Amino acid sequence: MSGRGHAQTVNYAGVDYFRIVAAVMVIGIHTAPFSGISKAFDFLLTYCAGRVAVPFFFMTTGYFVLGSWRKNGNDAGSKVIRFIKKTLFLYAVSIVLYLPINFYSGGLPGSAGEFIRMLIFDGTFYHLWYFPAVIIGCFAVMMLLKKFPARTVFGITILLYLIGAGGDSCYGIAARIPALEHMYDVIFAVSSYTRNGIFYAPIFLLMGRLLRERKASIEKTENTENTAGTARTDSRTGRKNSTVRDISTGWNIAGLCITLTLMLIEGYLTFSLDLQRHNSMYLFLPPVMYFLFRLLLSVPGYAPGWTRDVSMIVYIIHPGVLIMLRGIAGAAGLDWLLAENALVQFITVSVASFAAAVLIDLVYTRIRIRKEAHENA
Repeated sequence: MSGRGHAQTVNYAGVDYFRIVAAVMVIGIHTAPFSGISKAFDFLLTYCAGRVAVPFFFMTTGYFVLGSWRKNGNDAGSKVIRFIKKTLFLYAVSIVLYLPINFYSGGLPGSAGEFIRMLIFDGTFYHLWYFPAVIIGCFAVMMLLKKFPARTVFGITILLYLIGAGGDSCYGIAARIPALEHMYDVIFAVSSYTRNGIFYAPIFLLMGRLLRERKASIEKTENTENTAGTARTDSRTGRKNSTVRDISTGWNIAGLCITLTLMLIEGYLTFSLDLQRHNSMYLFLPPVMYFLFRLLLSVPGYAPGWTRDVSMIVYIIHPGVLIMLRGIAGAAGLDWLLAENALVQFITVSVASFAAAVLIDLVYTRIRIRKEAHENA
């Protein structure tokens, strides 16, 4: 885990604050917080709207890690290597962390083939699929960009995503076509879900990278105009405006509202018609993420430097916290409150996970500071 100091760059406050929101959404996905109130409401809020969480993390990787990578090779390549090494380390730690739970619950693989499938696609615990997915997705995007233009690669990632959606939220439709049903039988023999680093992650990683490139292009144009003295000025304020301006915040909000509404309708229909094999990949999810991420990039201000590490720690530890709290509830006779009441369970798991994550981050930061001070002494 790498710290970012006490504050993050002013341009990325929205992105870093949303890391915390996304981590809470992931906890919600694993606890169904509103199921006791209304299953339909819980589905729409948690398993439709809440599905923006993991694509958001993919897009941050695409933006900050792959955004500066170039296919002809440069120093930014080392940034990707560092990210891959860090992700492999976190995955290894997580595997060890959940090994006792897998052993106790009988979740250990029964064969070498099953172990490979879990390690590469499914994850060795139900939430750990993210780590191999982001690694495979990064390699897939970089390999494609080395061979094809960005537009072609974007088309390929869309096709992969559509195939993935056919094995996910739209499976009930795709399975009616014999050829597609056979194709998905082959896919599911290798990976339990199409929500993985081949079909799911690449499009969001690429979208993050493309948004970073767009921002760099706009900034370059603005710098050129300012240097040449050709930037336009606002007649009311007298301040300079760029001649190349990103889509306004208003358009991003409107686009997000429209696409999110369409995704909720899509989710409700595929759920009510029993078409879903899983509910991670909706057809309108990529457009939702496009407007959401652009909107987050437009948020000014400073974000605390701990948001990145704490959100990742919460992602890793929250299933363990959930299991621990259930054990405590059973021992204390509080199952009715901490286990059977989904909303209370969601709140307690969230509070305990963030408290533990902050503590872990503080301990790690102090150890790192002492180590650096000792090395520099």
